[in-house]
Amino acid sequence: MSAYRGVRIADFTQGVAGPMACMLLGDFEAEIVKVEPPGGDRLKDHPGYPAWNRNKTVVTLDLCAPADLAQAKDLARAADIAVFDHPPGDLEALGLDAASLRDGAPHLIHVWMPPYGTCGRWSRMPPRHSLLAAISGIAFRQGAHGDSPIHLILPIGWYGQAVMAAGAMGAALYERGASGQGQAVTVSGLHGVSEVGGVVMVLDQPRLPRGAPQGASPSYRLYQCGDGEWFFLATLFMPFFRKAIDALGLGAHWEVLVLNPALALDVLEEVFRSQPRRHWLGLLADAGVPCAPVGNRTDWFAGEAVRHAGLRLEFDDPVRGPLAMPGPPARLSATPASVRSLPTAGPLPAWGPPQPRTIGPGASRPLEGVRVLDMGSVIAGALAGAGLANLGAEVIKIESPEGDPFRSDGGPFLTCNRGKRGLGIDLKQPGAKEMFFDLVRQSDVVLDNYRFGVRKRLGVDYEALRQINPRIISCSVNAYGDAGPRAPLPGFDPLLQAEGGMMAAQGGDAEPVLHTIAVNDVATAGVVAFGIISALNARRRTGEGQEVITSLLAQSLTFQLGEVVTWEGRPPAPSGGIDCVGLSPAHRYYECQDGWLAVAAETVAEAEALLTVLGTQADPADALTAPPEGPLAGRLAATLAGRPRAAALDALEAAGVPCAPCVRGYEAYDDPWLAENDVFVAWRHPRLGEAVGVRSYADFDRTPGGFRHPVPDAGEHTRQVLAEFGLAPERIEALLAAGAVFEPAAARSHLRDGGAALFTQ
Repeated sequence: MSAYRGVRIADFTQGVAGPMACMLLGDFEAEIVKVEPPGGDRLKDHPGYPAWNRNKTVVTLDLCAPADLAQAKDLARAADIAVFDHPPGDLEALGLDAASLRDGAPHLIHVWMPPYGTCGRWSRMPPRHSLLAAISGIAFRQGAHGDSPIHLILPIGWYGQAVMAAGAMGAALYERGASGQGQAVTVSGLHGVSEVGGVVMVLDQPRLPRGAPQGASPSYRLYQCGDGEWFFLATLFMPFFRKAIDALGLGAHWEVLVLNPALALDVLEEVFRSQPRRHWLGLLADAGVPCAPVGNRTDWFAGEAVRHAGLRLEFDDPVRGPLAMPGPPARLSATPASVRSLPTAGPLPAWGPPQPRTIGPGASRPLEGVRVLDMGSVIAGALAGAGLANLGAEVIKIESPEGDPFRSDGGPFLTCNRGKRGLGIDLKQPGAKEMFFDLVRQSDVVLDNYRFGVRKRLGVDYEALRQINPRIISCSVNAYGDAGPRAPLPGFDPLLQAEGGMMAAQGGDAEPVLHTIAVNDVATAGVVAFGIISALNARRRTGEGQEVITSLLAQSLTFQLGEVVTWEGRPPAPSGGIDCVGLSPAHRYYECQDGWLAVAAETVAEAEALLTVLGTQADPADALTAPPEGPLAGRLAATLAGRPRAAALDALEAAGVPCAPCVRGYEAYDDPWLAENDVFVAWRHPRLGEAVGVRSYADFDRTPGGFRHPVPDAGEHTRQVLAEFGLAPERIEALLAAGAVFEPAAARSHLRDGGAALFTQ
């Protein structure tokens, strides 16, 4: 039995985020009917459509026709989940809003996924990812040579929205399993951006620097070699960087290089330019240094690493011919996912009335009562735990005396560890493992992102935990999966950006570009949370736990799912360039007198309106296809440079041109539209003081989520947590005395760099 077999989903969404969110549940055997308008999904011709809509039956209904609208309402009320992505106000006008549909259908989980926000001026724009990136601040989060927003080639905000919505749907189903009640759930584009790019800001700390397209640190950046080829050196932590310096024969200069980053950069650039890339990759790999070549996504998807992970699936598409797409991004050992079909046209299903449910008291939060032992670190593992905490789980961050290697007082670490309490354990000390197993007996989930094989060596792998607690869900994340020769290797997000083709795609025909937002890390965190929630739902049916496995490698495909689907003759995916500001003169970022704005015209009518407002004579079709840095774009740029941004936006909006202001990263915390949409919340860290961070990754009308705890110091709640697990005071004291557990004063490491150079404000 799969996690969501028998769950009915009526998918009324189009484009990327909504269809992909439903796809993730469909991979676990939810029955999905996708309702499309007479002209089809607005992205029906996008290469990603077959993947985003796999395992679905596609039906056509015209919601403007009364008879079809009535059928749509009947379908939604018979479903377990109905998913919509209409702009604010449209569902109410159609009678498809949560209040209308749940009247007489108290079991229904109504999910609304608007592309931007839920209210305010910019929430009714046509769906364009570049506008979401502009208004949310993530376009200015990307590292750049100059002071401009960057057009992100991958729609990472919408991919994030998809994964967050899938997790929220699973959490709502889990809560309904106890209460018998549905509810209204909202996961907007801003919720997606909150998970993908939200960084805590401590008010008394200086802002982080903007970041550089090749990387801000000599130990963690792109380098060009003597043959013109590029690779990424991923020595985020000092032991790895020391290995690299020694392998390059520079060990005698170690202290000088570490103390002088600018000198280290100059030296390393000169060294790497002296030999071809294959020389350096071989030498560094032999020394155990994490590094990877910059490649393209086509070769990556067809290569051995993806094949060993079992992530390339092939189908015979009746229109496109032989077609390949990535498989499900997480593997559940007992209730696996599968891709059973491409999207298939069919009739409306004869769904009968839903099963009557016993209405119980319900929970106050979606995952209330779920206890998670979080051994995750850095970003991917730690942020997954924060996502579960945001949904109401009790998450206990377990650290060794050395601490999370990413630990710092900076925004990135705080972002990944909100909502948790801290427990210090040294598993190498006598009595520690037995005590840990006592915790496992009373827990639901154990989460880690150890390198492959480390769990088994520590004696905390799934088989060991299952002997202790057959209901335990053990989730492990690593870089390259658990099969093939790469499985034991250390890995970091940019290595998968490099080999997976993300860097080359953002850089276009120019030099590759490091995504400042750790794309594969944040994708993995979202998929881990979704996988764990799916396993919780499966356990409610079977009574048994299971193992959940995923990897950064899997997410190198998940967050470019629409870009890697391939068949003979598929249209090329968009590519960027140096400080890429857009795709065409009609779809790009422009600087005004007092700030930047975004325009995103994609139709001839929208392009014509743009040219008319700016008093520019040109063929609208040329505006849609000309280069973003060509003569026409230059004329438009010169015109806008002389205008105040507010006046330009007023004129463009009145003419029907999709547009929005470009908000700088640090401006987002005070932006009135983001405040109107309740994106951020102020909170207080007991040691650091006032901070601001994202409020939630999804909103539930009956069981609201949110963070209940600030970020813990290492071992901060050791006594409190052990007492809650029922350990006697004398045993706790004995464990403390033996060093099996510890409190903050005993931690050997407190503040580290924490990878702050990866992030911008």
